[in-house]
Formats: sequence, structure tokens, C-alpha cells
Amino acid sequence: MILRRVLSSSKHRSREASNFLQRFGPERKVQTFNYSKSSRNSNGCRNVYPVLPGKADAPRPWRNYFIPSLIVGGVVGAAVLIRYNDERRATLKGQGSSREGNSVTGPIIGGPFTVIDTEHRIVTEKDLKGKWVLIYFGYTSSPDVGPEQLNTMAKAIDILESKQNAEILPVFVTIDPQRDTPSHLRAYLKEFHPRIIGLTGPFAAVRQMAQEYRVYFRKVEEEGNDYLVETSHNMYLLNPNMEVARCFGVEYSAEELSEAIATELQRNPRNDVAGCSAP
Repeated sequence: MILRRVLSSSKHRSREASNFLQRFGPERKVQTFNYSKSSRNSNGCRNVYPVLPGKADAPRPWRNYFIPSLIVGGVVGAAVLIRYNDERRATLKGQGSSREGNSVTGPIIGGPFTVIDTEHRIVTEKDLKGKWVLIYFGYTSSPDVGPEQLNTMAKAIDILESKQNAEILPVFVTIDPQRDTPSHLRAYLKEFHPRIIGLTGPFAAVRQMAQEYRVYFRKVEEEGNDYLVETSHNMYLLNPNMEVARCFGVEYSAEELSEAIATELQRNPRNDVAGCSAP
């Protein structure tokens, strides 16, 4: 009887203690594991390694990869095509010759043309062959760069003639034949140098020559009927074979221009050029 009371009292206290721990004791989170891998140790016991649950990567749609790849491939393909066309055109005229001294490594420049001079005479590339030619593409209505370039050309020619005893044929090609008529061009060029030859002609003929010499130009409309011409202001030194020997930018002074031309003449004397005889 006494023993039964003691056991009953013990069970009651144990239940109270359990309820107390459940109410006030710390919460415990139970993490479950999948035991799928095991191995035996040296004692013959089996070691069990838990495999933690992981998140499976959801497969990405193929569009997420295909569309960006298509865009990148198109851009790269276009760049390669442009580069190929540029390199294909970037072969020097006369590059196959073994003659040394051609210091230009630029694109194909030059080709056949038919224009007229200030005396209404037809001029082709054959008329300039056999001479060293300094050719500049511009227009008489240019507000600043054009006159500066013509002044630089005129002074450089005088320096070469006086110091180097070198004769260079200066040529001015207008890219504005609509306003630069032969008579207007003749009067304009006399203000810079009497030996500068002016070339003009129908717009189609001038455009063809500009394309042959890779000259960019574009008409920019102004107020009323006035307009300007946006251009690259190209200046080239052509050897007696009508091949481009040097290209000059607007940053050259007359002294620098004459020095560069004199250096090129020393590298390529006229009597060493195929098809040209010594003076």
C-alpha cells in the first residue's frame, strides 16, 4: 500500500516536472539527416556520414543563353566584317613593288579621274604622272581650315624650291564644284600661290575623284541658300607614279611639311622611280 503511494507520487512529480520543462524550457529545433553513406573504420565499425539536404538548381530556360549569345555573335561578326573590308581596302597602291621608300601604310588611295582645270581644260591622272604632286582637297568658301592649309602648302613649296631646289606641283581640288567654277577658282588660288593648279568639274566627276582618294565631304545646310561643306581636309604627297607617298594632317606647319616632303624626296629620287627619267 505504502509502495503504491510512493510510486504514484513519483509519477505525479515526474509529470509536473515534464510539463514545467515544456512550458519554460528552451525551444529546441531538431534537424533531420539522411544517412546514406557509410564506411567501415579500422575497428570494423561502420561510420555513417550524414548527407545534408541541399537546394536543387532549377534549370534555366535556353532563351537566357541563346539570345545573349546571338547578340554577342552578331556584334563580333559585324566587327570582323568591317575589319576585313578595311584591311582588304588597306592595300597600298603599288605595294607589290620591291622598291624601298614607300613610307605610307594606309589604304588604297588614288585612281582614275577626269576633271577640268581653271582654263576649262580636261585633266586626268595621266597628266600628273611623272611629277611629284602635293594635292589638297578643299573648297574656297571654307572659313578657316581651307585658307590655312593653302597658306601652309604655298609656304612649303617656296621653302622646298629655295632650300632644296625641289620642284613640287601643288594641286587644289575643290569638293564644292557648285560654287567653285573655273573662273572663281582661278581668282581664289592666285591669292595664295601662282603655281597652284585648281581642279573642278561636274559634281559626279568631283565626287568620283574624292572617293578614289578617300576624301570625306558632306554639305551642311545653313540659313537661306547658304551652306558649308564638312570635309576631312586631306593632303597627300604623290610620287611620279601617282602613288601616295605621304599623308599630311592639318597639324603640320609649313616648315614641318617641307621637311617631311624633302625627306621623302631623298628616299625616292625621281630617277629611281619606274617610268620616270632623270631631269
